[in-house]
Amino acid sequence: MSNKKQNSTFLTIILPVYNEEENIVLQYKDIIKSVVPLRKSYEIIFVDDGSTDKSYEILAGIANKNRNVKIIQFRRNFGQTAALAAGINNSRGEIIIIMDSDLQNDAEDIANLIAKIQEGYDVVSGWRKDRQDNLITRKILSRIANWIIAKVSGVQIRDIGSSQAYRGDVLRQVKLYGEMHRFIPVHASWIGAKITEIPVKHHARKFGKSKYGLIRTFKVLLDLITIKFLGSYSTKPIYFFGGSGIFLLFLSGISGIAVIAMKVFQNQSMIRNPLLLLTVMLIILSVLFFLLGILAEMLTRVYHETRNESPYKIRKTINI
Repeated sequence: MSNKKQNSTFLTIILPVYNEEENIVLQYKDIIKSVVPLRKSYEIIFVDDGSTDKSYEILAGIANKNRNVKIIQFRRNFGQTAALAAGINNSRGEIIIIMDSDLQNDAEDIANLIAKIQEGYDVVSGWRKDRQDNLITRKILSRIANWIIAKVSGVQIRDIGSSQAYRGDVLRQVKLYGEMHRFIPVHASWIGAKITEIPVKHHARKFGKSKYGLIRTFKVLLDLITIKFLGSYSTKPIYFFGGSGIFLLFLSGISGIAVIAMKVFQNQSMIRNPLLLLTVMLIILSVLFFLLGILAEMLTRVYHETRNESPYKIRKTINI
């Protein structure tokens, strides 16, 4: 790729903001200091997620001085996923950078993230190798959560919550809802994105209060169950429900054989044997799982047909 084409790449930087009045100006100056030398057309999108301090007033002042800055203000606090979705939906960039607005992500890493994208990757995730956070409540729990996410999702990155860079056409295909912003690289992997990671700088929070707590780690693990199901069974839910039904039917067979064996060899009453009740219950559950699988298949078909989505994603087409 020529330097001229690389320099013509339009860049979008998205930053969710929630009560960060002390950090906004410093973060903005750091971004400008890092982006201007790249000589790229750019836009910076700040999404004010219902801040109750002076964040919006400060952002409005920045936007009045720089036409490359766009401000989106929510009516109330909708959460980080909604903020990122709004930023992505209103972005124009061929490369999109996602950062926090609390000064913990280093703007100097933007150039390295872009360079990696231009090597041919679709997603570049930052790895906070020397993370400046509380050891127990943030660093250790985060490492455990990231390890579980990598094992369950199959996306082998060590830090899913740092600054990230995406190809715009890939990121805009990812539909965000709930609290799924943590799993954007996983969603991108479902459409065949080429993913890598690079070490990035990380700073301790200087101003304001962290919006993350211990409960967030448990929410991540609960969301991971949804991610695993959607990633493995969203197009063929019968495999999950039907497989569970077959397993339950198998258990009911073992239980039923045990009931018969006790009757034949030990002359025990079948009616008074609790295993008989277990056998009947397992059979009923297996039938219910089969029916749920059929219903889920019908709903999945209706969902995909109404969205008019194809079962494949194209990276590029070459006409000879």
